Amino acid sequence: MPVQAGIVGLPNVGKSTLFNAITKAGAEAANYPFCTIEPNVGMVEVPDRRMDKLAEMVKPNRTVPAVVRFVDIAGLVRGASKGEGLGNKFLSHIREVDAIIHVVRCFEDPDVTHVDGQVGPSRDIDTIELELILADLEAVERRMDRVQKMLKSQDKAALAEMAVLKKLKAGFEDTQPVRSMEWSPEEAEIVKSLFLITAKPVLYVANVDEADVAAPDNARVQEVRERAKREGAGVVVICAKIEAEIAELTDDEERRMFLEELGLEESGLDRLVRETYTLLGLITYFTAGVQEVRAWTILQGTKAPQAAGVIHTDFERGFIRAEVTGYDDLIAAGSQVAAREKGVQRLEGKEYVMRDGDVVHFRFNV
Repeated sequence: MPVQAGIVGLPNVGKSTLFNAITKAGAEAANYPFCTIEPNVGMVEVPDRRMDKLAEMVKPNRTVPAVVRFVDIAGLVRGASKGEGLGNKFLSHIREVDAIIHVVRCFEDPDVTHVDGQVGPSRDIDTIELELILADLEAVERRMDRVQKMLKSQDKAALAEMAVLKKLKAGFEDTQPVRSMEWSPEEAEIVKSLFLITAKPVLYVANVDEADVAAPDNARVQEVRERAKREGAGVVVICAKIEAEIAELTDDEERRMFLEELGLEESGLDRLVRETYTLLGLITYFTAGVQEVRAWTILQGTKAPQAAGVIHTDFERGFIRAEVTGYDDLIAAGSQVAAREKGVQRLEGKEYVMRDGDVVHFRFNV
């Protein structure tokens, strides 16, 4: 299952424009609230120049990059947790994603209305955060009612869960999201099982005006950065309107020249996709053969058998060993054969912890 990131924010902050640029899916973007009713979904390749280098070396029949699944979730408003603006429906979509991409408006435009009448990044973030906290509070209170019935039998698991639920409730009433609360390993397991929205990691996207792209740290962006720093969250600064223009350019040279004119080394969307991937603690390993060069997504700290299981469960079940070459070593050697001859290809066993950029051939027997 691909990694999923949900794009959220108030109406008219540039979510659908951003989504169009990311996926070229043509999600409707209009200057009025609730234009997006059903969530639009798009698969986005994770930018990785290593894929191109490996393809040049191996000359495979096809290349398969790592991907992130972006979900454009309709604009939330005050009262969303109580159903305002079809809020409950939208909140259910957020529960299904792995990370939240929170788009914050950092530009002035009299032609694009703001639901509160004026632009205010901190206030806007607070509005969305509060609605997500209230939605989680409601979910926790429902769960407390169910667990309460189990306490009559003095069930130890129920007692432990109720203690966590009470801690969550107190935190929510103090407007704390789950990710800012402290948990023991045992408590964290219980929290994880509840699938709460505010437990998800957040990446803020500061959407700036076209004039601010080359020097994007205006006062509103700084406001977002300060908020993100307090939360331990990331920030990507982009102009969604310009990113949509870049996405229309199909020629790589045209894209490069356009970025140069803007004084940029890469598009904001490339940074956004990569930061989303990094936000979730993910790394990439590669398989490289004549049939295909492919990027595989795993969590940092994954051991070789479990990494093999991402390809197929049989690979993990019958794991024997992994033939591993670091990406840089392979490129320097020039080929898999040369890597073996130079001794830079290693044989690794079941306890090997995978590294970002490993090029691997798994040996297994089922």
